[in-house]
Amino acid sequence: MTDTIPGDWAASLLEQGGVKLAYRRSEGDKDRAGVVWLGGFHSDMQGEKASVLHTRCREDGRAFLRFDYLGHGESGGAFADGTIGRWRSDALAMLDQLTEGPQVLVGSSMGGWISLLVALARPERVKALVLLAPAPDFTDKLMWAGFDERQRTQIMEEGHWTRPSAYDPAGYPITRDLIVEGRTWNVLDAEIAIDVPVRILQGGLDPDVPWTHSLDLADKLRSEDVIWSLVKDGDHRLSRPQDIARMVATVLDVAELIDGLSD
Repeated sequence: MTDTIPGDWAASLLEQGGVKLAYRRSEGDKDRAGVVWLGGFHSDMQGEKASVLHTRCREDGRAFLRFDYLGHGESGGAFADGTIGRWRSDALAMLDQLTEGPQVLVGSSMGGWISLLVALARPERVKALVLLAPAPDFTDKLMWAGFDERQRTQIMEEGHWTRPSAYDPAGYPITRDLIVEGRTWNVLDAEIAIDVPVRILQGGLDPDVPWTHSLDLADKLRSEDVIWSLVKDGDHRLSRPQDIARMVATVLDVAELIDGLSD
């Protein structure tokens, strides 16, 4: 079931698990790989990186899809009800129902983790990954590992704790379900059985995802076609004009590579 939200570039809605998820999609050449944007934790699809990439992909004749997970942006549901497994299911529903043919997934921060999980679940559809400051296992290896005993106790006994954020004055609710359920989706404890081209862009000054975290990811990937690039003066968002230009060029280059492999 789909319907439309009014707006300049109207979002559409896809019903998934009883919640309406918002997305924006443009068609492209069916003989070329499409591109799917997977956003980060508490972000939305209207960010500058996703918007610029969408425009460039349209100009390049490529299908493009961006969307908001449950509790994010224009989608329904409460953010506090979200888990890694639920957001993975949202991404899979979008891929399965709204795209055709080979796809390049572009995942930012948490979206990098979700992209990995989608690639593992749909190897026949996902043919390349571009990951920006990817944060696999972040609920366990970055968040939980950095919490003190008071914070951990509040999460486990009261069910949630509001984490201050430089990106939102209200902070983010960190729930017990997010932490506990997230552990079932950890990927960094063993080899990651992904064999497609992977490009990783990582900021050297990222305060949220240390560059060593994404370097560990690059090492764990089974694919032999992995390029890990350090933007020495880059932060977590990688949203400066030069960062966005680098991302766009990387995505279009790897998409052309996939086109060539499909010929």
